Amino acid sequence: MSFDPSLYQELKVTESPIPGLFVIDLVVNGDSRGWFKENYQQQKMEALGLPHFETVQNNFSFNSEKGVIRGLHAEPWEKYISVANGSVFCAWVDLRKGASFGQTFSIEVNPGKAVFVPRGVANGYQALEDNVTYTYLVNDFWAPDKKYAAANVFDPEIGINWPIAKEQSIVSERDLNNPLLKDISPMEF
Repeated sequence: MSFDPSLYQELKVTESPIPGLFVIDLVVNGDSRGWFKENYQQQKMEALGLPHFETVQNNFSFNSEKGVIRGLHAEPWEKYISVANGSVFCAWVDLRKGASFGQTFSIEVNPGKAVFVPRGVANGYQALEDNVTYTYLVNDFWAPDKKYAAANVFDPEIGINWPIAKEQSIVSERDLNNPLLKDISPMEF
């Protein structure tokens, strides 16, 4: 897959069908050497409608093989996700208590896109090529005693159409054994 930076020349923030989940089109400047982007710029993005977000931690997840799936995890903090290189198919399911419980949304994320994920919305992705680096900022520290929900990536009720079939996917045992939506108690904050 080839990333074309010329397609990303305007910073734009758009709310998705899941309340509080925002898609950000980033400005990417490229030339014969490669490309450069401001991955997160609080002042500019908040002016366009992104919620205030104070980051305390930056995480990277390297995925060596096409087809790797990680998720669906709904932590008790917000996260701002993007990729440093490559592309991923991202999927979300709302696990918060309320009318949007169970609602899903999915898009492809490449270096020109980022997504703000509110707490309680389960986040998952599938690497669409080898050697993809997925990165995310969070507004709270991970700790082993923090409670979060997770959903099964292949739950037919959730109905995520992963681009790479289950048989060709690489998924941890833990994620394969996450509960079905019907067995999940909605998260309250």
